[in-house]
Amino acid sequence: MNSTARIMSTTSTPTFAERWDHILVRWGYRRDAHRVEPGLYALGHPTPAAPVFVTANYTLSFDALRTALHGIDSYILVLDTQGINVWCAAGKGTFGTEEVVRRVESTGLRDVVTHRRLILPQLGAPGVAAHEVKRQTGFSVAYGPVRAADLGAYMDTGTATPEMRRVRFTLWDRLVLIPIELVHVAVPAFVAALLLWLLAGPLAAYAAVSAILGGAVLFPILLPWLPARDFSAKGFILGGIIASVFAVLALVGPGEMSTPLRLGWAVAYLLAMPPVTAYLALNFTGATTFTSRSGVKREMATYIRPMAILFASGVLLALGLVLVRWFGV
Repeated sequence: MNSTARIMSTTSTPTFAERWDHILVRWGYRRDAHRVEPGLYALGHPTPAAPVFVTANYTLSFDALRTALHGIDSYILVLDTQGINVWCAAGKGTFGTEEVVRRVESTGLRDVVTHRRLILPQLGAPGVAAHEVKRQTGFSVAYGPVRAADLGAYMDTGTATPEMRRVRFTLWDRLVLIPIELVHVAVPAFVAALLLWLLAGPLAAYAAVSAILGGAVLFPILLPWLPARDFSAKGFILGGIIASVFAVLALVGPGEMSTPLRLGWAVAYLLAMPPVTAYLALNFTGATTFTSRSGVKREMATYIRPMAILFASGVLLALGLVLVRWFGV
């Protein structure tokens, strides 16, 4: 072993502080600060023949890998992905060929292990040209399963089954994304609700919050079951359902209001609420396994303008109704 190689140590059991860090990540606290130091780590008591796994320096990626390797003496080569997870970093280029080569060279990995094989996560494949890594470093690249939890079975057999290669997006996968979505919409939701409560009453405030929560919470939960293919279309459908409830409440709910005003508010809800939910649904494309960059660009070109027109129409109608209520104009 090369005595000059710097090898850091890690364990397969995250500490309380590290688990707390996971919670902070999910809620978006100091989003860019959840990183581990790039370099070479020893897990357990690896020998020169121990396998070498490659991952990102995003804490959730690193911790998912080392936890899954419980009982497997190994090395973990951590790339500098600027605190971005494997899949996103592969798309951005930070989990890429150049960084793999650079990290192999800088850690002196050739002198640490006797074999010449790197095990990369499958989701990192879009950013890595395996033949170039082989040509420049002498290390061949093998792609492990999609999920770190399957690494034990993968190491037992040396191959990944079709099920291990399958990218899933389960209800739990979608639920864990909701906190960060809530953080993003919390301030706009509060401001909108407060203004509408003061200007138009509680029903309008509840409508704003419901449209936002529909896109940030209900949409990821219901995603596979909502009809249509495009996320925006799915969002419009969900937003339309939510808006219909408020339209009915505006027409038949309690309170003294003339029929024309009730009808006006019903139309305002139907115009303004669905675009809000649809926009947040479109924003969710970056967190899913269902979309591609070209598909998202096409969807934005198709739906952003109708969203803006419908929302603006609903807001202008609501403002007119507020003026009528307050000033009788």
